[in-house]
Amino acid sequence: MHPAVRLALAALVALPACHSQTAALEAGLPDAGADVPAAVDVPAVVDAPPANCGTSGPAALAACVREADLARDLAAVASPRPPASAHHDEVRELCATRFAALGYAVERHDYGTGVNVVGVRAGSDATAPRVLVSAHYDHIDGCPGADDNGSGVAGVLEAARVLATGRYERTLVVACWDEEERGLVGSQAYARRARANGEAIAAAYVFEMIGYRATAPDTQRLPPGLNIVFPRQAAQIRENGNRGDFIALVGDESARASLTAMERAAAAVGLPTVTIALSASQTASPLYGDLQRSDHAPFWAAGYPAIQITDTAEFRNARYHCRGGPDTADTLDPAFMRQVVSATVGSAAETLRLVP
Repeated sequence: MHPAVRLALAALVALPACHSQTAALEAGLPDAGADVPAAVDVPAVVDAPPANCGTSGPAALAACVREADLARDLAAVASPRPPASAHHDEVRELCATRFAALGYAVERHDYGTGVNVVGVRAGSDATAPRVLVSAHYDHIDGCPGADDNGSGVAGVLEAARVLATGRYERTLVVACWDEEERGLVGSQAYARRARANGEAIAAAYVFEMIGYRATAPDTQRLPPGLNIVFPRQAAQIRENGNRGDFIALVGDESARASLTAMERAAAAVGLPTVTIALSASQTASPLYGDLQRSDHAPFWAAGYPAIQITDTAEFRNARYHCRGGPDTADTLDPAFMRQVVSATVGSAAETLRLVP
């Protein structure tokens, strides 16, 4: 193997966002008593979109995403919430009560060490594969976790609100995963259960840090060797002045139709994308371990199509895990989040087979 290729595969495109909690603490997080924002009141119920929202197609549905709702929920979530903490439990209940208020059948999936919150909205064809939109809600001690992954939780809540207004052939599942920071524990428990139960999944969309945009040149870093392993994507970023103004889509080839729909929906709202699609062998290879660092990976392992949607974490945001400063809501871009969630809603609605 060429040495540059070996290097690229060893440190491959660490676009997925999360390390283990132990690694993060070793990196020098603030103490639990450090100056971090306190939790704010968490709204359980919000106004639904207009009754006619999205009835003319996926693009109309995508247009119903509201920046103000994203900003509000981001502010509510962005406070330290390690598992078993009071705010961790508050955010879990926010997911449950919001999903229920929007008409989803809610399950608190207790898998032993943690609890996933899963909302289900049945489609017209009970035998059709399901479509998931999800994010993890836990974080590490002493860090607000606004981008990681308060932005993803806010995205799921807003996507759930807008998607609840549509009618679909396929069943929609929205989820808040627990214990991602401890090794993808919650999403792994769900994916394994789904496979054991013979559940069919058309696509799993996973938000993992979707709030940080940097438009200045040379704000997007890349690991060594990227240009060899993924030359087209590296060239795309370089030709844009190495700006961190795009959303990265990391999927597998079986999710190609949903990836294409996502690219199309993103273009419609002016959101640049960089897409990496891995083969089945690549999704299972330890050489690509850094592309398996979030909640999409357990779905790949279970044989399901999945897409990670990410702002590239530490390759753009120096405040990842509070290493370069507090990861707070005021450092994020709600307009960027709106574009990301709008594109996801548009793609998900297409994959769900929206019935006008």
